[in-house]
Amino acid sequence: MIREPGTLAASDPSLSRPPGYTPRRDGGLGAYEAVLGRAGFAPVAGIDEAGRGACAGPLVVAAVVLDPARIKRLSGLADSKLLTAAAREEVYAEVLRWALDWHVVVIGNDQVDALGLHVCNVAGMRRAFAGLRCRPGYVLTDGFPVRGLGAPALAVWKGDRVTASVAAASVVAKVSRDRMMRDLHERYPLYGFDRHKGYNTDEHERALTEHGPSPVHRYSFVNVNRAVARPDPIDPIDPIDPVDPMDLMAAEDLAAMTPVAAVPLASHRA
Repeated sequence: MIREPGTLAASDPSLSRPPGYTPRRDGGLGAYEAVLGRAGFAPVAGIDEAGRGACAGPLVVAAVVLDPARIKRLSGLADSKLLTAAAREEVYAEVLRWALDWHVVVIGNDQVDALGLHVCNVAGMRRAFAGLRCRPGYVLTDGFPVRGLGAPALAVWKGDRVTASVAAASVVAKVSRDRMMRDLHERYPLYGFDRHKGYNTDEHERALTEHGPSPVHRYSFVNVNRAVARPDPIDPIDPIDPVDPMDLMAAEDLAAMTPVAAVPLASHRA
């Protein structure tokens, strides 16, 4: 069955919505937060990730808690994938300005290889939520349910397109990761990380063929593993010099960030 954006990703009797507390289709991005607030579950946290499909670079997960009264001030807020890079930067600044709280977790490519992408994604969501200083009354996640958050939660299909909190988390995760990938481009300029951000494009495939994988590629991905086996790459990258996720966060240069525990996942928050 194909679900429409905004529908439940999993059935759970504890998540049934009583009459009068169903978000309206024309309620805008803040509809879920408004309904949950009326039901006594404010504040609401949204969680989303960036870099899940990339074959190089970190996986970045963000949790954001918005002030329901200020959601309408975020006029450009939308799913990060639907925004231009310039628009994302503007919305990112606005989200950090108006958010009640936010927290970012960075998971290095070595952890993705060692533990698996989905395991890292779920662990990152839990860590991002646990890093919030406020205690949300409800959590919205994009696409699939996450157990063990310690608060009631709802998985919303295409949540980054229909809920303000998840859209905000999507923007924060995406902009944070894009900045890190631009920093990695300075370290490994042969791959064009500043352009494709580690995703599998034709340009990226050609660079893998010519130079072999870098220390920040995910060797558990088929195309990267295949490039390792190719004989005599042109200008192969020295496999030493691993990149620590904390170094990437330091490269972000965001004035409001304060580091917290970072092993094996790196985390930052406002």
